[in-house]
Amino acid sequence: MDIRHTFGSNLKHYRTQANMSQAALAVKMGVDRAHVSAMERGQQNVTIVTLWHVAQALDVEPSVLLEGKQSG
Repeated sequence: MDIRHTFGSNLKHYRTQANMSQAALAVKMGVDRAHVSAMERGQQNVTIVTLWHVAQALDVEPSVLLEGKQSG
């Protein structure tokens, strides 16, 4: 699987688990909701800084967003 799709799937999983909308996550990260949506669909090449911001906003370790299988 493409790492962008793995990241996007994990992002959606942990965002949903946190009971957070795309819009709420976007506000927390300081980005547009469409950017969050594109990341979840695997259409964005995210930077390491963006990876860090997503992890901080979702209160997870950055590494879990790159894992091939979701835990839980």
